Amino acid sequence: MHARRARLVIAAVVSSVCVAASAVLAGPSQAAAPVAADPAVITEWNVIAARTIFTENLVAVPRSGLYFGFMHIAMYDAVVAIEGGYEPYAYRAAAPPTASAEVAAATAAYRVLKEYFPASAANLTADYTAFLAGVPNGVGKVQGRLVGVAAAARIIQLRQNDGRNAIVTLDVEPAPGVWRPTPPAFAPMLAAELGFVTPLLLESAIQFPLPGPDALSTVGYARDYVEVLRYGAKEGSRRTAAQTDTALFYSDNAILQFQTGLRDQVTRRGLDIVESSRAFALLGTSTADAQIACWRAKYDYAYWRPVTAIPLAGTDGNPATRPDADWTPLTDTPPYPEYTSGHACVTGATTGTLSHLFGADSLDLNLFSNVTMTTRHYDTADALDRQTMNARIWLGLHFRKAMTDGNDLGHHVSDWASSQYFQPTG
Repeated sequence: MHARRARLVIAAVVSSVCVAASAVLAGPSQAAAPVAADPAVITEWNVIAARTIFTENLVAVPRSGLYFGFMHIAMYDAVVAIEGGYEPYAYRAAAPPTASAEVAAATAAYRVLKEYFPASAANLTADYTAFLAGVPNGVGKVQGRLVGVAAAARIIQLRQNDGRNAIVTLDVEPAPGVWRPTPPAFAPMLAAELGFVTPLLLESAIQFPLPGPDALSTVGYARDYVEVLRYGAKEGSRRTAAQTDTALFYSDNAILQFQTGLRDQVTRRGLDIVESSRAFALLGTSTADAQIACWRAKYDYAYWRPVTAIPLAGTDGNPATRPDADWTPLTDTPPYPEYTSGHACVTGATTGTLSHLFGADSLDLNLFSNVTMTTRHYDTADALDRQTMNARIWLGLHFRKAMTDGNDLGHHVSDWASSQYFQPTG
């Protein structure tokens, strides 16, 4: 039995409360109130989530995917409990069709975000109160709130003791090929616990085995070394101006870029509330689990970064590499090991998800970068995969193998998500 099915529970309490609410509130003046199901509620609360996670609580990008996943699971479960069409993730609720899916989704989002970000409670309450003020009173509104509360409570319950708050450190002896804290901060590994967090969809963080980074003595390592040496340097690089612009475009927050891109997608394509909630549930859970699997690989392999490898190339035992003591990358190296690339994992999970939803050759995806303040358009998953993999090398942050292996890992995760979860009913 799949883990998905094992998570399903019968929300009898929600059903009985909703029925009771219907009986009490279905008076002549309230029974006729329209049932609210505007799909914009999904994208509006995604915007609120981005503000809450990044602006107000400064969550590190590697950890952020989890919270988008939590919220969008709750919203999806709340919506399909009322509208049907797809299998729920965490619970089944015999919700009456008179319940407002819009109110249920907003309530689920509000409850999840307030649970994990209590410092933002006042802002979230203001957002939720303003939302409710725009929905006509009636039994549908009351029922929708009850469903949303239950959907949020279930995901919060499931994620208790999932490892997010564990204290984990990476303690390895410095040696050729082994990661060590990088300049300028020389900070310890960020989010070392992430690789040990219980995945949302995967059976384990190591469900999809990786080939691992190249041994230092290999031709493959030397080839990747020379590429980043020549194209990833801050000064004296062989990058063209266009390549530098691409690199900087993807030095932005990838999770936010892709969430924002999906908001534009579901709006322009006119997806209804069910399809919108499912799209965000797929993206949120796939990218979260891709990050978990990636961080486990970073922890297990603990491979050194180019900013360390290039000045210390004289110690790697490979005659095809030459050290450059003054080499620095185009941008500062983040504080965690090189293999495999987190950006590649998230991108692979994103392109895989979008391919499932819209077709690999018909993405029609717009992405914006707050670094370059420009927008790029992609029609194919392959074009986005290739450009993002190049970008991280041109930034001087990765060897190519970390990019290709990370991207493949992200695709494996998204394939698993789209084939095992959020499936059509019947």
